Amino acid sequence: MDKEEYGRSILFYLNGKRVLVERPDLDMTLLQYVRSTGLTGTKLGCGEGGCGACTVMVSRFDVEQDKVVHASVNACLCPLYSIDGKHVITVEGLGNSANPHPVQQRIALLHGSQCGFCTPGFVMSLYTLLRNNPNPTEREIEECFDGNLCRCTGYRPILDAAKTFSELAWKRGSAVVGEDGTAHVIRDNGNSDDSGCGLEDCCRLKKPNGNVNGDTKSTEFTLPEPAAPRTGTVDGCCGKTTSGSCCKSQNQAEVEKAEVIGQFKAYDPTQELIFPPFLIRYAKGNTSGDEPRLRPLEISSGDGTSWCRTLYRPLTLDGLLQVVEAHPDAKLVAGNSEVGVEVKFKRAKFSVQVYVNDIPELRAVHSSADGVTFGANISLAQFGSALDALVVEHGEQRTQSLAALRENLRYFAGNQIRNVATIAGNIATASPISDLNPVFMASGATVTLVSREHGERQVPMCEFFLGYRRTAMQRGEVLVSVHVPFNPEGEVVRAFKQAKRKDDDIAIVTCGLRVRVDAATGAVRDAAFAYGGMAPTTVLAKAAMRSVDGKQWGERAVLDAMLAACQDELRLDYGVPGGMAEYRAALTTSFLFKFWAVSCKQLQVECAEARLAHELEDDEERQLSRGKQEYASVVDRAIVGKGITHLSALKQVTGEARYVDDMPAIQGELYVGLVMSERAHARILGIDSQKALELPGVHRVLTANDVPGHNAWNIFKDEEILPSAVVHHVGQPLALVVADTQRQAQEAARMVRVEYEDLPAVLTVRDAVEKESWFPEVRQLKNGDVEAAFAQADCVLEGESYCAPQEHFYLEPFGSIAVPKGEGGEFDIYASTQNPTETQMVCAELLGVPASRVVCHVKRMGGGFGGKESRSALIAAYTALAAYHTNRSVRIMLDRDEDMQITGQRHPFYGRWKVGATRDGRLLGVRMRIYSNGGFSHDLSIGVLERAVSHLDNCYRIPATDFEGRVCRTNTQSNTAFRSFGGCQGMLMLENMLCELADRLELPVELLRERNMYRAGDVTPFSQPLDTDWNVPRMWTQLKQKAHFDARRAEVDAFNAASRYRKRGLALLPTKFGISFGVKHLNQGMALVHVYMDGSVLVAHGGTEMGQGLHTKMAMVAAETLELPLDAIFISETATNTAANTSPTAASASSDLNGYAVYNACRVLADRLRPYRERMQGEPFAKIARTAYLDRCNLTAAGHYATPDIGFNWQTNEGLLYFYFTQGVAMAEVELDALTGAHTTRRVDIIMDVGKSLNKAIDIGQIEGAFAQGQGWSTTEEFLYFPRNGRLFTQGPGNYKIPSAMDIPRDFRVELLEGAPNALKTIFSSKGIGEPPLFLGSSVFFALRDAVLAARKHSAHQSPLHLELPATPEILRLACEDELVELSRIPHEQKLGVMPFVVRI
Repeated sequence: MDKEEYGRSILFYLNGKRVLVERPDLDMTLLQYVRSTGLTGTKLGCGEGGCGACTVMVSRFDVEQDKVVHASVNACLCPLYSIDGKHVITVEGLGNSANPHPVQQRIALLHGSQCGFCTPGFVMSLYTLLRNNPNPTEREIEECFDGNLCRCTGYRPILDAAKTFSELAWKRGSAVVGEDGTAHVIRDNGNSDDSGCGLEDCCRLKKPNGNVNGDTKSTEFTLPEPAAPRTGTVDGCCGKTTSGSCCKSQNQAEVEKAEVIGQFKAYDPTQELIFPPFLIRYAKGNTSGDEPRLRPLEISSGDGTSWCRTLYRPLTLDGLLQVVEAHPDAKLVAGNSEVGVEVKFKRAKFSVQVYVNDIPELRAVHSSADGVTFGANISLAQFGSALDALVVEHGEQRTQSLAALRENLRYFAGNQIRNVATIAGNIATASPISDLNPVFMASGATVTLVSREHGERQVPMCEFFLGYRRTAMQRGEVLVSVHVPFNPEGEVVRAFKQAKRKDDDIAIVTCGLRVRVDAATGAVRDAAFAYGGMAPTTVLAKAAMRSVDGKQWGERAVLDAMLAACQDELRLDYGVPGGMAEYRAALTTSFLFKFWAVSCKQLQVECAEARLAHELEDDEERQLSRGKQEYASVVDRAIVGKGITHLSALKQVTGEARYVDDMPAIQGELYVGLVMSERAHARILGIDSQKALELPGVHRVLTANDVPGHNAWNIFKDEEILPSAVVHHVGQPLALVVADTQRQAQEAARMVRVEYEDLPAVLTVRDAVEKESWFPEVRQLKNGDVEAAFAQADCVLEGESYCAPQEHFYLEPFGSIAVPKGEGGEFDIYASTQNPTETQMVCAELLGVPASRVVCHVKRMGGGFGGKESRSALIAAYTALAAYHTNRSVRIMLDRDEDMQITGQRHPFYGRWKVGATRDGRLLGVRMRIYSNGGFSHDLSIGVLERAVSHLDNCYRIPATDFEGRVCRTNTQSNTAFRSFGGCQGMLMLENMLCELADRLELPVELLRERNMYRAGDVTPFSQPLDTDWNVPRMWTQLKQKAHFDARRAEVDAFNAASRYRKRGLALLPTKFGISFGVKHLNQGMALVHVYMDGSVLVAHGGTEMGQGLHTKMAMVAAETLELPLDAIFISETATNTAANTSPTAASASSDLNGYAVYNACRVLADRLRPYRERMQGEPFAKIARTAYLDRCNLTAAGHYATPDIGFNWQTNEGLLYFYFTQGVAMAEVELDALTGAHTTRRVDIIMDVGKSLNKAIDIGQIEGAFAQGQGWSTTEEFLYFPRNGRLFTQGPGNYKIPSAMDIPRDFRVELLEGAPNALKTIFSSKGIGEPPLFLGSSVFFALRDAVLAARKHSAHQSPLHLELPATPEILRLACEDELVELSRIPHEQKLGVMPFVVRI
């Protein structure tokens, strides 16, 4: 192709506007581009396509289909050059806060946004679904979010809001707007006696008692036309209950929901932003004259630091072959989901790249008599749609291989990845854990390879993979198609996959299994068992295949021989890369056993296993999620207590809400890159920055020698901002590179050379205890005589407990901007921090200036959860130091992997315990020794330890206690505050002990909990009486009754008795969480309130907003106290020049402290304004305020609050440790696949005592979000390190798995306790709620433990069950201890001296 035929520019539309970019930067992503234009609603959450915060919609005209195709795309991985000829719509293109799109409005009004950082991604995923399908089903809606993560909400309100776009989502009785524009009620088949008022819990919709799980099928009802919006409310009540009360008074949550639904805009798909007509002509090649035309691209850009120097974009297969012939080592790029990650995280450079996704010939699908040929560059999303259609067209028997591919594709990454990734990419990368390659191999697929030199050839998939990331492709060859044969009669194909999380996760083990049996003889004629995750590449279990050849399929001896052969052939070494050797081995035979059973059933082979097939099929649809929230109406307040939407919600859903990195750059702004330690513990012998300083754009390299003030920081001053002599963990920043751009700074940082002298390192808490590597502080609580208690006990049991760390995974990584004022040593710090005052003080001490010269500003955070309480000051300090030396504004925004390596996590805890009890389960005495992994410095570890020790009792009276705790010093990040702050670890230790004690006593653990539960008047181990505010027994009884515990216990037991490999578990768990800071002086808050002469009110207080709704609650307190409408109150930011000496926003105490401070300030103003209001009754408040101003009335007031009576002495065990307790009870039901360890949380019921809530809807959101976080902590979130070098293994969403939308309880019910006595001296008698519910998430863990016990009982396994947290699929599967697990065990002698691949710390 002649050079003149190539284009050098790209053309696309952005939110309806044409954009032409000449010679685009080949390293630039779409995310970087749109944010550079000021469209900052699209966020960077991870940079690897794993969180969805960067989701945009990319539309293109498909010439073959002659239609516009819309796709949700991860902008963080999408190369800018790839969007030539396409239309990009970001969240700003939908609407704004004054005129939001219905998607934006509904997510906002139904409380689907808390911190708001992830919200634009959810908006765009749902919007894309609606553009492709204006009338989606509920399942389609749930699945459209499988590439989006949220850390705040627990997903339920997002799903609720999204399902308002499904015509089947709402029960009969819902209010709708008809074609005439009037509101009416959907009737149930016209039966007006069986319809309701639009409330989910309407009394007229009550049915006779059925299945207590709520699984009864809903009655069908008449639906509106598909385009008609489901909006509006209905006046009046539907009727009376038997008690005579109005149904609307029963559940205010549903009343408020109905009112919100009445505000919804109609969704009209005809009013969407159109696809630009020019792009249709552009795609068809029909442009004329001087108009741009679609051409192949050849673009060169960049410099020596660029990852890509030259880009080719051919439009035909022949053009591709020409380019590849000229550049045989060029990297072919389609979806960029693999290459983008390699470039970002492995620092790979591909100087020549060829973009192949615009070649129509490579997307074709052709059926023939013997099978189907797929163009290799068909996207996975298109592949899935084609598979669905082909199964229908050719019938189930002939398309079993296609159906197996479709099954694995369902759980392949997220929608955003499937929309761009291709089957060619999945095959050619030769990943050993590919989801599709084992199925291709087992199905007998062949690939077609083409080159200009060798022509065309076909290679069977079983010969394609030659080794780790090596294939049979020769230089210059291109993979153009894959042929999958049809299945003959007598053939069965299945695919299985297991990952840490079912949705959007890479496989641990995956397989494709096929067998063909002679119908006449029952003998095996052919078999293929292909596995991924068991070798450096996809492999066939040939010995197992040979073991069944010619044998009778269905005979037990054949099964046993096949399983043994598979296990022997695919056995892994203990230290195998990827770890989990025994689990992976167990999965191979578990999958093969499942396949045996389901294939025997399908082939109608009589055998015992065939009768279990209904348990073992993996293609059963999960139950759709549903939620219910309950609370009573508020009768004594005008504003406080109402379920008012988060005041920033509409800004967040529209992308208008600004976070630190969204702030426009100041002219001349610089960027900080971090030089990070490569050693776990070492002396710094030298730092050579010469090569870094030679790079263009680099200004300075700063080390500890450049600190003008104090380098030591944190409470104990035992940590340096930049280490001067010794590094203490891998990833510790030891130098700063200051450059013009982020890319320059990061590239230069990698060129700084550091010389080390290694020192001994300790990683795990158990190793630290063994080596006595700990900090000197000890915390003890001793009451009674434990030795005497043990002597009196009928049962004395000893054991240990462990709970792992947890990554905060706030969606917004750490960020900071430091702006020098240019005079007097003044600096403005804009930080993502929960602790503005500490950030101010650390930066001031670092720079050697008074604190009054440094102002820290916090607008909002994209999540915090304690992670930004102390460690954020360190990140801000880096920008302050760089700004000091350059006298220019300096910015930093950590990448996700940097954030996870640098910042601390939840403390892992290890405990040793001894308990004495009576035969009937009454506790007599407990001795507990607990140890936390504090990391390399104190940070907040002593406070975490104190809370853990003081929560070792949870909700139980223990006559004699001997509790002692210490903090271990290790060579990991300094672990820090995390929601629940030690409380959940302490309670987990105790509850694990109770479970093992219950097992020993052969009693239900719920019985032990109930018999030992505190009663009012009891005294805790820290000498605090439980008064009339003690409500756990009441909630325990209430939840048992309302959630039908006894009936469901019987149902679970009956299910387990009838099911061999699927087991259900049930757990009932209480919690009490003390509210107050452990450090006395932090229990204070302050506020400053201004009333302006126009009647508007500005409130400043010491708390920060991170999604928990604090600013909303404070505005409600102010409005209630000043007797003003809520929209008269405004909170701009938290800043240390308006709220000085603030306490961190933590400990669930911020509403208490700042709420009372705001109240006190507003009370002063109300008193000042009272005479004017009395004189000017009926006048607008603006006129009253102006009159008061003209009368020289002070319209500014400061408020302060200090928690009374608080203060505890750990040496004497005297004083008041907590001002009160927030309490709750949860019941969880799970279903466990005992052959894989996968599980589903079927239902969760929660009752929480939140006092008189300031905002009930926000508190419900906090409960649901905290529960999901606790569920993740106890099940999926596994934080792992490489023991060889101390490096963190889990550095992002690719291998660290927080819960997804499909992991939450399928039935999620939350209720606020009403009617309990309340004499709290808190703001409006409310309680803190941010942290207390998190521990209840571990009810899922204890329900899983119950299910594992049932599985072990079926296997007649008698040894005690010791289960550690998190209960990942690996832990659960191996704990089931059946014959397949035993077969997979590695002999102890083969483990000796072998270092595991990764370790928990």
